[in-house]
Amino acid sequence: MKKDAIIAIQNLLATPKKIAIIPHRSPDGDAMGSTLALYHFLLKLNHIPIVISPNDFPNFLAWLPSSETVLIYENDKENCTKILNDAELIFTLDFNALHRTGEMEQVLNKLSVPMIMIDHHQKPDTYATYTYSDTAIGSTCEMIYNFISFLDKKELIDKTIATCIYTGITTDSGSFRFPSTTSTTHRIVAELIDLGIENSAIHNLLFDDNSINRLQLLGRALQNMKVFSKYKTSYTSLTQKELDEFHYEKGDTEGIVNYGLTIKGIHLAAIFIEHSPETSGENIIKISFRSQGSFDVNQFAREHFNGGGHINAAGGKSYESMKATLNKFEDLISKITI
Repeated sequence: MKKDAIIAIQNLLATPKKIAIIPHRSPDGDAMGSTLALYHFLLKLNHIPIVISPNDFPNFLAWLPSSETVLIYENDKENCTKILNDAELIFTLDFNALHRTGEMEQVLNKLSVPMIMIDHHQKPDTYATYTYSDTAIGSTCEMIYNFISFLDKKELIDKTIATCIYTGITTDSGSFRFPSTTSTTHRIVAELIDLGIENSAIHNLLFDDNSINRLQLLGRALQNMKVFSKYKTSYTSLTQKELDEFHYEKGDTEGIVNYGLTIKGIHLAAIFIEHSPETSGENIIKISFRSQGSFDVNQFAREHFNGGGHINAAGGKSYESMKATLNKFEDLISKITI
C-alpha cells in the first residue's frame, strides 16, 4: 500500500468515528474473519464500528468473536440503511465491486463518505477512496494483518483479532494447501499462534462440526459427479429438490467443489447448485470453479458465467436451466485446452 494512502488513513483514524465494515454477499470464512478482525481492531482505537453483512453467514462461522453483533441487511434494511447513511467511514472487505453486496449496492452508491477497499481479487473497481489490492496474497485476512502493520499498530493484535485473522487465512488457503500460501503466510500464522490462538480448536470448529444432513448432501454430490478424463475436468451438480431433501442450510455446500480436484489427472472442477425463486428470489444456478496449474478459472468465469475471482478459484452464475447450463459447460470444455 502506498505511503501517502497509509498516512491519509492514519489521519482518518486519528479521531473516533462511526465506521461501517462490509463483507460480500454470502460471506465465507475470509470475509467474516477479516471484517470481525477489523471490527475488534477499530474498537481498540476507540471508534464505533459495526459490521453489516448483505445477507446471513453460515452457522459454522457463528462462533467467531462478536459475530452476534453483525447486522444482516436483508433482515433489517431500514436500520442498516440508516447506519450506512450515518457512517463517517466505510471499509469494504474481500470484494472489489459494489454489486457483490446485492441490494446494498443501491445504498452504497449514494454515499459520499470515504471508502477503503481491502481485497485480493482481480480487476478491482474504482469506487474506493483508498484501495489496498493485492492478488498475490491468498486471503483478505492476511491483508488485514498487513494493514494493521502498515498503520504501525501491530501491538494491538491480541488473541481475539488473531483468531479472526487465522480463520480467514485457513479457509481461503484450503488449510494451507493452495498455491497462494507463501512462507510469509506461515510466518504470520506462527505469530498468531504465539499470541495464543487455539489453531486446532479453530480447525475443528470450521471443518469438524458437520450435521448428518450436510454429510448426506455431500454424498449425493459425489454420486452426481461426472468425470471427463479427456478434458481433465470433473463436475457435480445439486438441484433445489436435492437441497430440500437434505434440509440444506447456508454453508452446507462449502468445499464440495474441491473433491473433484482430488481425482488423479483432473485440473478443472466445478459444482453447479440450483436455487429456485422460492429460496433466492430468482431462478439461478450458482457455480464454483477450482483449478490447479495454469488454467485461469477467473477468466473462464468472467467470459462465460457472469463471474470471476482468482486464477485457481472463482465463482459464477447462470440464469438458464440446470440442463442448459451443464450442456453449455460440457461444450465449452470440449473446445478449450486445460
